Amino acid sequence: MQTVVVGASGFIGSHLVDGLLTAGYRVKALSRHLPGLISSAAQAHPALSLQPLSMADGLALQQALEGVDLVFHLASGSLPQSSNRDPQADVEANLLGGLKLLEAARHAQVRRLVMVSSGGTVYGVPQQVPIPETHPTEPTCSYGITKLAIEKYVALYRQLYGLDGLVLRVANPYGERQRLEASQGVVPVFLGKALRGEPLQIWGDGSTVRDFLHISDVVSALLAAARVQCEERLFNVGSGEGLSLNQLVALLETTLERPLEVQYLPSRGFDVATNVLCIERACQHLGWSPKVSVAEGLRRLCASLSG
Repeated sequence: MQTVVVGASGFIGSHLVDGLLTAGYRVKALSRHLPGLISSAAQAHPALSLQPLSMADGLALQQALEGVDLVFHLASGSLPQSSNRDPQADVEANLLGGLKLLEAARHAQVRRLVMVSSGGTVYGVPQQVPIPETHPTEPTCSYGITKLAIEKYVALYRQLYGLDGLVLRVANPYGERQRLEASQGVVPVFLGKALRGEPLQIWGDGSTVRDFLHISDVVSALLAAARVQCEERLFNVGSGEGLSLNQLVALLETTLERPLEVQYLPSRGFDVATNVLCIERACQHLGWSPKVSVAEGLRRLCASLSG
């Protein structure tokens, strides 16, 4: 089966490329900047082709999707913590880009589109924990609003044009290949600071709880979504368990075998206190469940840095 990964050069995208190739798919990798984080082994694989492409170019997108059965939409042009500073840029980069992709998929008669949404931002302040897919959606940042809007358009295109769209609301992914110098993702940011001997900065008292999911579990969920035959079209994908930032620091200290300095800062307005996803629907309908604990995931991530 021919598949396209939009946003293939990024953290999740590059691991998904590996997973698809291993599963026997032919893969076309689309991104503005290639090869990015795509592994050397994948680049040398005969079933992979690389195509530099901007999502702003609707015609080029449509041409790239011709004859394709399955599309994964992972591209994102902003970060949750910075999106509120320029909502217009967030809409232009993410929402309009997502609409161009849906239009291209419709015209190219793509069979199925799997979108990666944000389980950490679309729900807002939770009324219950763990958070089910039926929970109200009240995002507190522009990033979450645009993700939610794209979800709605995925559903609309299914209704209007029969484009089989699935949405996976993914928790906080982490793992090998994440850039430790980047500002996205608590795990790589904390680990990067720890390895550089800098204090770990925590907004609030460290009791904030998040749902951390190893990249291998994210990829297995995406592969399951590619194959599933069921009525459900929206799935939470998380670990099913919460971990406070203070607990994460303790696990990092165990992994690195040394104490870490922590600097506590005032809380930020857009941070919710707790975000843990209910994953019963994914477990039941996708036949999927997370396999890698945070302790094991941190060990793998650290081992990849020394290897």
